[in-house]
Amino acid sequence: MKLKQRVVLLVAVLLLLGLAKLFLLDGGEGSAASRRDLRAFRKMEADLSLSRGARLTQTLQSPWEVASQWVGPREVYPEETPELAAVLSALGTARVERADVGYKGTQLKALLVLDGGQKVVFKPKRYSRDYVVEGEPYAGYDRHNAEVAAFHLDRILGFRRAPLVVGRFVNLRTEIKPVATDQLLSTFLMQGNNSCFYGKCYYCRESEPACAEGEMMEGSVTLWLPDVWPLQKHRHPWGRTYREGKLARWEYDESYCDAVKKMPPYDAGPRLLDVIDTAIFDYLIGNADRHHYESFQDDGGASMLILLDNAKSFGNAALDERSILAPLYQCCMVRVSTWNRLNLLRAGALSSALRQALTFDPINPVLTEPHLAALDRRLSGVIATIQQCVESLGPDNTLIEDRMILPHT
Repeated sequence: MKLKQRVVLLVAVLLLLGLAKLFLLDGGEGSAASRRDLRAFRKMEADLSLSRGARLTQTLQSPWEVASQWVGPREVYPEETPELAAVLSALGTARVERADVGYKGTQLKALLVLDGGQKVVFKPKRYSRDYVVEGEPYAGYDRHNAEVAAFHLDRILGFRRAPLVVGRFVNLRTEIKPVATDQLLSTFLMQGNNSCFYGKCYYCRESEPACAEGEMMEGSVTLWLPDVWPLQKHRHPWGRTYREGKLARWEYDESYCDAVKKMPPYDAGPRLLDVIDTAIFDYLIGNADRHHYESFQDDGGASMLILLDNAKSFGNAALDERSILAPLYQCCMVRVSTWNRLNLLRAGALSSALRQALTFDPINPVLTEPHLAALDRRLSGVIATIQQCVESLGPDNTLIEDRMILPHT
């Protein structure tokens, strides 16, 4: 056999081996890791539907104690959570003991303390479900329903890095005002027959309050993470400048990921892969506003990137903001487990799963059909981006096991 023919044969064999690996990962059943991912996916599917009004029966602990014990360095809640429906039900119904202005930030929120001393963040409804937020991809008020949908998407993707969220109706007159601090009460006002408040935050204005329908206000309630797990805030390496005409380095430097890989905590450990997972998550929900992120404190880069504050999502179902995916297409790497899960959610399975998960929530319908359809469309874009990386760099360099040392390419 001539040398040229041998070279061609060798290249063909290597290509077939690469395609075989990709097929095994894509198919979800070919390797031990992929079979494990498939079992986890089937378990997720079986657990999607939650019972409304569920209560804890097999433990003397409070729902808050149960949820607190779930938290670990790499997950907010475990894969096995038979008590999840009961904890979410408590979150949506427990008596409000105290109400105060929200913690510092740019958007309106209230800090509530529920029966038993559990702190939660309440985000009020600002838009109708079919309202389209125009302008920049991070424009507009926070969307309370986006927090609910994002939490359940986190369950479906198997990340388990988002704090628990549920939709809730509160009566401002009977549930909030009697237990509100003077600071919060001072921001209440009436617009016609509707009770409103504007709170305290960077963008909070008396002229732009959140209003109930009469006294009943719809919102989302996010469970506060346990105080024994203090948070550390980090600037997102792919954050935007938020200045007109001024681009961040990643927006013009296609080799930017190479520089990121040399900086702690992205030079080792799981953090960079977490950032890429988060980019996929944010692209699916249309969240272009993750300028910072939180991890657990003093973690040395080993703990997860926590998916906090997802309310700038689901604003415009027609807009697919590809720049959100920059960590993925610039680094051209993704976890094998994430790739397997994405493939299992193709062909409408993602929107179907989220629709099923959201039927439990008190404020259902949480999303309109155009937003659910957008998830499937965007998922196709994510998969196509990863496939382009595989074609360019090969599966071994693109599909990464969750290893502690990342390549400095």
